[in-house]
Amino acid sequence: MSSSTCSVLNGKALAQKIQGELKESIQQLQPKIGRPPGLAVLMVGDDPASAVYVRNKERACAKVGIASFGHHFPANTSQDELETVIQQLNLDPRVDGILVQLPLPAHLDAVGLLLTIDPEKDADGLHPMNLGRLVRGEPGLRSCTPAGVMGLLEEYQLDIAGKQAVVVGRSILVGKPLGLMLLEKNATVTMAHSRTQDLASVTRQGDILVAAVGKPEFITAEMVKPGAIVIDVGINRVVRPDGTSQLVGDVDFNSVANLAQYITPVPGGIGPMTVAMLLSNTVLSYRQRETK
Repeated sequence: MSSSTCSVLNGKALAQKIQGELKESIQQLQPKIGRPPGLAVLMVGDDPASAVYVRNKERACAKVGIASFGHHFPANTSQDELETVIQQLNLDPRVDGILVQLPLPAHLDAVGLLLTIDPEKDADGLHPMNLGRLVRGEPGLRSCTPAGVMGLLEEYQLDIAGKQAVVVGRSILVGKPLGLMLLEKNATVTMAHSRTQDLASVTRQGDILVAAVGKPEFITAEMVKPGAIVIDVGINRVVRPDGTSQLVGDVDFNSVANLAQYITPVPGGIGPMTVAMLLSNTVLSYRQRETK
């Protein structure tokens, strides 16, 4: 199969379409609810990648009409201070979504902060109550990156039912919830990870192969089944020998594109979809206010 038959799944274009739909929904809902939807993003410390992500999220919010309540804390902020702020945001009627930007400085307990967030305002979809709803197949706020993957597969009308899906990476952020979402759509799911024996023979079984390991260009052509759908969740900044840096995924795009039937690019694939799902979750929470 030559690369000319490989189609690129354009997450950027779909994210823009979703943002357009969200903007229209907000314009219809705002007169009834009497305020715009609100998203509070908490960032602690000065991680440069996090600063870029937060800026992108705030820009995306502005584009669709979501009010941003940015909270930037110094790196030495205590757990108690942050939990107090989250509790205040839980009660703030202007805020529909709360997000703690990861990674956090080492002295902070990310899980403790997550548990402090009201599950109805959990814009990242990672609260145990929302993960529990996913396990049970009940409606609720979904983890943004896996929901973005599913949205992209759906947009291109790629049939999942009965297919072998291999997810490489078992994090609570991506791997585990994505495995559940694929299962919900009747895929046969294999979860592979750093301890998987003969990983390449496992990944070659995948009609759908998802890479979520955080290792640059880890998935190579010999690990991919010809004609597979390859979803690259990784975003890694790599410094080249000449000193320039570039963003690459967990998949060696150039070699794998010669084999795959569909592939997501980095950047422009799952990254923009993650932000679109964050906005979508915020608007979903906002919509609930209308019915209360």
